[in-house]
Amino acid sequence: MLRLVAAALLFAAGAACGAEYRSLGDKPAILYDAPSTRADKLFAVTRFYPFEVLVKLDQWTKVRDANGEVGWIENTALGDRTMVVVTVPLADVRAAPDAQSPLVFEAYKQVLLEIVEPPANGWVKVRHRDGQEGYIRTSHVWGA
Repeated sequence: MLRLVAAALLFAAGAACGAEYRSLGDKPAILYDAPSTRADKLFAVTRFYPFEVLVKLDQWTKVRDANGEVGWIENTALGDRTMVVVTVPLADVRAAPDAQSPLVFEAYKQVLLEIVEPPANGWVKVRHRDGQEGYIRTSHVWGA
């Protein structure tokens, strides 16, 4: 019982530190079931898709996607942009980090948005690929 409590506390402490996220670069890539191009291919991923980093090696990173799928990706495939993916059917993007702020645009589920400013107080400032910017609730996206 004591071990179970200790494990739960360690998990909570790790979650409190925040996860690290990285996005794919500007080209599609393959996720593998092991850190090798000879390993089984799991699936292809579209450009700019965000991942949670689980393990980093010299040439490979073990990642998890928004659906909980885990795989290995070559580090060279990861990009510099920080992206999120919308996880709700329709998310409002507002002019300011406030639910009463004017609506800038709406984003459908699975739309990728670039993070412009780090998340704060339950909101994150994002940019659509068409250039529109605004604030979206962090609970409506994955990757922040």
